[in-house]
Amino acid sequence: MRKLAIFLIVSGILSCIAWQAGYDLPTFSWFYDVSEFFGYLTSGLLVLIGGFIILSGKKSFNFKPMTLRRLKRFRSIGRGYWAFVILISLIVLACLDQLVVGNRALIVKYDGEIYFPALRQEVMKKKDFGMTGDDAEAKVNFRNLKKMFSKQDGNWVVMPIIPYNPTADTISAIVKDVEIKDGLAYNTSRNTLYSGQAATLYAEDDPTSVHIRYNYRKGKRSGEAVGKNLEKETVYKATYREGALITESYTGKGTKEDFIGQKNSGLRRVFYNPCPPSWKDEHYLGTDSKGHDILAYLYGGLQVNLKAAAIYIPIVYALGISIGLIMGFYGGTTDLIIQRLIEIFSNIPFLFVILILSGLVPEQYKGLQMILSILVLFGWMGLTYLMRTAALKEKARDYVAAARVMGASTPRILFKHILPNSVAIIVTMIPFTISSIVLALTSLDYLGFGLPPSYATWGSLLQDGLANPSATWIVASAFFMLVLMLVLVTFVGEAVREAFDPKKFTTYR
Repeated sequence: MRKLAIFLIVSGILSCIAWQAGYDLPTFSWFYDVSEFFGYLTSGLLVLIGGFIILSGKKSFNFKPMTLRRLKRFRSIGRGYWAFVILISLIVLACLDQLVVGNRALIVKYDGEIYFPALRQEVMKKKDFGMTGDDAEAKVNFRNLKKMFSKQDGNWVVMPIIPYNPTADTISAIVKDVEIKDGLAYNTSRNTLYSGQAATLYAEDDPTSVHIRYNYRKGKRSGEAVGKNLEKETVYKATYREGALITESYTGKGTKEDFIGQKNSGLRRVFYNPCPPSWKDEHYLGTDSKGHDILAYLYGGLQVNLKAAAIYIPIVYALGISIGLIMGFYGGTTDLIIQRLIEIFSNIPFLFVILILSGLVPEQYKGLQMILSILVLFGWMGLTYLMRTAALKEKARDYVAAARVMGASTPRILFKHILPNSVAIIVTMIPFTISSIVLALTSLDYLGFGLPPSYATWGSLLQDGLANPSATWIVASAFFMLVLMLVLVTFVGEAVREAFDPKKFTTYR
């Protein structure tokens, strides 16, 4: 317990100091991203909780025999246990944050100096790495910097595994090679005759710098070809049939031969958004219609769901447990009044509230805080009836009567005696609450009433995939990630419910 307390205190102090010093630490900066006040509040709570544990004098935490039997039972349910392991692994991966996904370099070595851009709040500029010109004050693109440093000795850049931000990066296009053999164009990946558009590029790393775009049918040029100069003005047109040149015209500067013979990248397939998966360009699951890398976007959506669950569950459970225990313990008029209030709240149409607030709230105030506030407003009521039932059952037991005779206060009876004996209900409900918050956020984003575009959400990606049925990789990725998360949480919930089944393990026999 002391190790846990020290960890909480150090985490709270370290997150506060790091934020004030201008460092952006993985996970520790999440609550500061919501708002600076909320970040300081969270850091203070961590320190207070750690201090309370130390002051309580409890040096270790020993599970009760019944709890150990429950954990052993959970471990024996293989499907739920391994789902829990995978879920924890995903949470740990999400907590690594910009160390795994991001467009800021992890480490940069330049002129003998070592920099850690991914851990700094300050935006590094091109002039910091010796670049001059009109755009020296612009934000540095570390992917381009890595390509530039790869041609230099002594300077290098280490990027995250996925070198793209979930929403801040937009990719215009990607290219794939087309191989020419015996005058015919072939798909390099499948070694089959190529049909479709292909182009030569002025710059290898710029898919938009089209030199001449051709149409191919079964490996032969067919149809119209269009050429553009460096100013992207159309200066060349030609018509092909079965690989033979029929007509051509040139209106640019210089000769036609000089234009056609300009140095270029060779023949490439240019894919505009949404782009298919490409290992060469490090878009392992492709891009969506807005140019976001899908794998980075899925990772950002996972982080959004975890942040929402980390904020939503403690608040909802604190309200639901407290109000439910009060209803069951006091009963009578108190119980009736609270039940009528719950009925009023439960009859308010949730979706209409979202629609009204989406129209009334200014754009700058829309975000995770607003959505979670609405979800919390409607989410605590279901738990109250479960805790009310538990309190009604437990308050009739002898240990509650004994606590009353000994002079225990009502809060002590509720939270020190009744609540621990109702913990099975709480533990069983947590996985299903996580599932409900993930589904709620996904549904709202899919309908267009959820989080703004600055957030990566699975619902938005699912909507984009259904709007672009030819880009099957979009909807497949979103659907797979959503189903995976819900299946894992459901398996864990079933295993927890089985392990904490009161018919198998009870406190009083």
